[in-house]
Amino acid sequence: MGHAAGIEDHHIAFAGQLADAARRVLQREITHGLNVEVKPDRSFVTRIDRAIEAELRTMIAARYPDHGIIGEEDGDQNTGASHVWVLDPIDGTAPFIVGIPVYGTLIALAVDGVPRLGVIDVPPVDARWLGAPGRATTLNGQPVRCRSCDGLAQALMTNSNQDYMSTAELPALNALRQTTANRVYGGACLNYGRLAEGRSDLALDAGQKVFDFAPFRPVIEGAGGVISDWAGQPLTLNSDGRILAAGDRRCHDAALDVIEALGLGRSARVPA
Repeated sequence: MGHAAGIEDHHIAFAGQLADAARRVLQREITHGLNVEVKPDRSFVTRIDRAIEAELRTMIAARYPDHGIIGEEDGDQNTGASHVWVLDPIDGTAPFIVGIPVYGTLIALAVDGVPRLGVIDVPPVDARWLGAPGRATTLNGQPVRCRSCDGLAQALMTNSNQDYMSTAELPALNALRQTTANRVYGGACLNYGRLAEGRSDLALDAGQKVFDFAPFRPVIEGAGGVISDWAGQPLTLNSDGRILAAGDRRCHDAALDVIEALGLGRSARVPA
């Protein structure tokens, strides 16, 4: 295939190579201990987080020396470049530490500030979602599709961790708890992969950083879903970390209405 939105076939293949490398480092290092530390923001980091990110940065620098990098553990590099890789070596470090199998590696490539290529790789369940412009999102190489859901009353909603939500943001979660059919809590990045394959309907999160959500836009959109901030605006590298995703636009719009009624969004909508 040719290029779409600044993404070429070699970028897509390389993203898969990065995910493969992350798995290799994880498998190699996990037998040598975690060496858990608490960062200033009170989140966890392990020796393995740092080892994975270091490996991925080395690979990117060798293959695309003019590309930028944003990483959770080692900061920003050349972010003014047209192409910027966004890395979360282990999304869900806390579940990783306690052995709950919802952690994974997140990889995105943004073009002019917009995430266009995304990988959600969850080794404990051997699942890898890949989203890229001009093609369907895949799970382990097979196309997947979000499911239809015509309203919140039928929706199964996920939330990664309500502890990341501020006091001002919690009313949105509480209101959607009251209006959705079922809820699942925890799950980290796995929530968004499962949404893309049609196993849930709605995902609400807040307090996220760019490396926590950058791959979700191409993965969800490539599966026919919609993802935005709480104001209904498409996600970019500058989004505020309030995330709303749905497999069906009707469900997404209904959730935006709930958020807007609380004064936490505005009337803008993602362009159809």
